[in-house]
Amino acid sequence: MLATFWVGTVWTMGLVVAPTLFATLADRVLAGTIAGSLFRAVAWISLACAIALAALLTIRSERPGTNTLLYLIAGMAGCTVLGYFCLQPYMASLREAMHVAASADAAQLAALRTRFGILHAVSSGFYFVQSVLGVALILKMR
Repeated sequence: MLATFWVGTVWTMGLVVAPTLFATLADRVLAGTIAGSLFRAVAWISLACAIALAALLTIRSERPGTNTLLYLIAGMAGCTVLGYFCLQPYMASLREAMHVAASADAAQLAALRTRFGILHAVSSGFYFVQSVLGVALILKMR
């Protein structure tokens, strides 16, 4: 159940909640702020679930395929750490810099937007990999 909760949370946020926010709210900054807060919650849920699930599997290490499950859990947790805890702080600083540069220099603003877009794509890639690993985790645990 814990794995299903974890993977379901990741899928729901990435496939339903975030796209709905951006499709519904006219203010993209507000949508991004709300999505960022929700992604923060999902990141902490991910780490808590990874630790709890790894601990449960380690206790029941006689289960066939435990090593594979632990690798999948580690991969998902790694995607969370890289995508949220490593890239997001840098993206937040770029967002602040874009806000300051919006009234100053158009060329600087364009460069900041490009960097932000690249980091956003990389972060989305980590989230996608985490989602695919989640499919594998659920299928392997059956």
